[in-house]
Amino acid sequence: MVRGSRVVEISKTLSEILVCPLSKQPLRVCEKSNSLISDAIGVSFPIVDGIPCLVPRDGEIIETGDTQSDYKVNSVDAEKDHKTK
Repeated sequence: MVRGSRVVEISKTLSEILVCPLSKQPLRVCEKSNSLISDAIGVSFPIVDGIPCLVPRDGEIIETGDTQSDYKVNSVDAEKDHKTK
């Protein structure tokens, strides 16, 4: 693992068993943003020093563009947004 501002990978085994804390659906790893993405609800969870931050308040809502890999992240409390849906 590399620490600092560089991308830090999580193990493939760990990424295969983790699910979104809000939707309980699988997460996918996004190397571009160094995060775990819940496509089910459009939320990105950061990976910090190789540790996924899956606390709902750490999630950020993703505004999707033309492709899944191109997105803009808004700093919004994902837990509050999820409760209003």
